[in-house]
Amino acid sequence: MRQCLTSPEGGYYTSRTQGRDQFGQKGDFITSPEISQIFGELLGIWLVAEWMAQGKKSSGVEIIEVGPGRGTLMDDMLRTVRNFKSLAASIESIYLVEASPALRDSQKQLLCGDAPLESINIGFKSRSKYANLPITWCEDIRFVPNEPSKSPFIFAHEFFDALPIHAFQSVAPSPTAPETKPITGLDGRPLLISPKQPSTSRTPQWRELLVTPTTAANPTSHSTTTASSPPPDFQLSLSKASTPSSLLLPEISTRYQALKPRVGSTIEISPESHSYVADFARRIGGSPLPTATPCTPSSTTASKASTTPPPSSSKPQPSGAALILDYGPLSTIPVATLRGIRSHALVSPFLTPGLVDLSADVDFTALAEAAVKASPGVEVHGPVEQGGWLERMGVRERGKMLGKNVEGEGVRKGVERLVERGGGGMGRLYKVMAIVPEGGGRRRPVGFGGEVVEE
Repeated sequence: MRQCLTSPEGGYYTSRTQGRDQFGQKGDFITSPEISQIFGELLGIWLVAEWMAQGKKSSGVEIIEVGPGRGTLMDDMLRTVRNFKSLAASIESIYLVEASPALRDSQKQLLCGDAPLESINIGFKSRSKYANLPITWCEDIRFVPNEPSKSPFIFAHEFFDALPIHAFQSVAPSPTAPETKPITGLDGRPLLISPKQPSTSRTPQWRELLVTPTTAANPTSHSTTTASSPPPDFQLSLSKASTPSSLLLPEISTRYQALKPRVGSTIEISPESHSYVADFARRIGGSPLPTATPCTPSSTTASKASTTPPPSSSKPQPSGAALILDYGPLSTIPVATLRGIRSHALVSPFLTPGLVDLSADVDFTALAEAAVKASPGVEVHGPVEQGGWLERMGVRERGKMLGKNVEGEGVRKGVERLVERGGGGMGRLYKVMAIVPEGGGRRRPVGFGGEVVEE
């Protein structure tokens, strides 16, 4: 997935093709910010509400977006935030994590206009057309400075679904192992070709699903192709033996371990997603500090030690927040969700690599587990369905206001598309999850059952 999407040579997002645009009606897919400006405006309002709830810090506020697309979401957010003068004045920097030079150019043009773009040691830098705020582009979040004194507000919209996954299937021990359960992709094509050799272990084991070339010996891998749809060059095949990933990744959570005895169970795990959300959590709540070796305090220090416990985190005062919006199940583990998307239709993920968008459902429960494990200073709210979240944020009220000034029917249709919960509606398929400073559950963020509050 990483090679197909972000390879410097021919990657779906990173290659430069004249007249090619992945986004919008003329592209391969359309995202919520492209449907209605209200989406980005409400994310800006959520930022304002969370900043207020955390005491209205007058400095050190950072806005970070990973996977900014064409920059539409950030543009709508910043246009909204500039109306709140105190918050706008507290913003120290904006960071956009973007691996594609082509998309970076689009973002810079939208957000900064003709302002010069400067190359710096961690990426590129320019100035926003909104309040002249500095915007820095980095290829990876690891290049974004992480200072305990800052308050980072992080946004990830349709980012995690594009991160690479590992897929595994539980297989029975030999010699009585039944045939492995076939796996069919979302487009109806068989994705899995089982190995001819059974497992030799005495208990069920995880086997990794690996990408292999399609051969004439495995015609079922493209049995649903037509004259207008050529057979894919690749397929998923079940490994004949354990791989390092199959021995490690399915053991990191009891959710995966519980499925191992059930032969035929399949799971998808994205370790890179876990790494990113752990980074979010540490920026907000700090990293856990190693426990000091117990020692006998002297008489002069004993009283201080008893009244001043050592800090448990590298960030004594957690601050900031993260908002994740993507598609995936509320609580179950994603199964066989690897998909290709082209011209707004599902296609084989193995068709024309580099010319097809690839994605997989997000495991929100796994993200929540990784976040709270990474930092003692955060708590997680959600996921909740996007439709309900937007309605609690006031999407319909804003739609009515905006409809008075612009073409009302278009605004109404955009709002309905964002909140639609029937069938495959975006309001149902997309979920929203928040990571905020740990507070013992005493305060719920806006959109997750909480109200606008000021500390």
